[in-house]
Amino acid sequence: MQTIYERIEYLIKQKGLTKKSFCEQLNISTGNMGDWKRGKSTPGTHKLIEISAFFHVSLDWLILGRNTSEILKESNEDYDFGEVKLNEDRTNELLPEERKFIEEYLAFTEYRKQKWADENS
Repeated sequence: MQTIYERIEYLIKQKGLTKKSFCEQLNISTGNMGDWKRGKSTPGTHKLIEISAFFHVSLDWLILGRNTSEILKESNEDYDFGEVKLNEDRTNELLPEERKFIEEYLAFTEYRKQKWADENS
């Protein structure tokens, strides 16, 4: 099974880029790329979204390696949360990294909602 790094490396080659130019275009340090290659870390949520958009591939494929045929058709309703606000009373109980995760997830759902709208307009 391929890793996220191996899929990114594949996309870089398919687009005819060097790893250096890819890193420069997406503001990724070569040190981070090296860590991804060695399995010491993986790209964060925002970076995965950027990479997915840059190469025009789904996050499902980038993260899990699933082909499009394996992915269920998404609908706009899947990402329509209305106006989502974090309840301060509840978020004060969270660790900073938990709060950050929730904020990244909300940003991701907004991105997917906009992408779906753009693709279907």
